[in-house]
Amino acid sequence: MTQVRLEGVTKIFRDGRVEITALDSVDLLIRDGETMCVIGPTGCGKTTLLRVIAGLEVPDEGTVYFDGVDMRGVPPRDRGIGMVFQNYALYPHWEAYENLAFSFRVRGLDAEIPERVRATSEIMGVGFDLLLPRKPSTLSDGERQRVAVARCIVREPRILLFDEPLSNLDAKLRIQTRTQLKRLVERF
Repeated sequence: MTQVRLEGVTKIFRDGRVEITALDSVDLLIRDGETMCVIGPTGCGKTTLLRVIAGLEVPDEGTVYFDGVDMRGVPPRDRGIGMVFQNYALYPHWEAYENLAFSFRVRGLDAEIPERVRATSEIMGVGFDLLLPRKPSTLSDGERQRVAVARCIVREPRILLFDEPLSNLDAKLRIQTRTQLKRLVERF
């Protein structure tokens, strides 16, 4: 994986005269291979922090580094980030397989699709391959979340960011999915 370092990162949202400081001089170091969890109440800046790391938000002050390289000016698509949001964001008209294949198709890398999907299915564990021919509307919440995670990792990102990936699941599914995510992080 990749070392992530934030130095003095501040993010302020402005709405007319109102300023909301979402991140205030954040210093953070996530070492290569480490797993880190950010916990806090709603509105404390967790999602903003992830969005700044991913390049979806630009900090007002401070710098984000990946392996010592300043990420200013590096667009999200070039950062090697895999991000799973609370909302699954799957393409509803495509089977799970096509959801995983999409990023390869748009880059003209169709030849890589079968092997990458096979390898990702193996990482995702027993029974995942049975989800591949199904559309999101036929999947349970837990299954949709598994497909969203798989769509994230099929591209072999340098960094995995999860933004409340379990919050839409019931208690039983949350426990199952937490176990699967732990196994995934250990293997990835």
